[in-house]
Amino acid sequence: MPGFTVRVELHNATYQDYENLHAAMGRAGFSRQIKSDAGKTYQLPTAEYIKSADVTRSQVLNQAKTAANSTGKTSGVLVTEAIGWTWDGLAEVQQRGY
Repeated sequence: MPGFTVRVELHNATYQDYENLHAAMGRAGFSRQIKSDAGKTYQLPTAEYIKSADVTRSQVLNQAKTAANSTGKTSGVLVTEAIGWTWDGLAEVQQRGY
């Protein structure tokens, strides 16, 4: 299944606009976190998302644009299809035990 990295920039946006974007992207199946091969979860940089799905780059672009448009802001969206991810320096998400 292909993986995608998506970067969304909202133009003239506020903090709340980005919070709205994060929620809309989540509803569309995008994640702001990435999991390592060792099972640890890391936070992606601001307004970056990943998605693994059996779809095309164009379909992912349209899904991300729809989410971005729901904020009422204009935006720039970049979609990259990935065969894997490698990173350094991302903050590890601390899992809460309940």
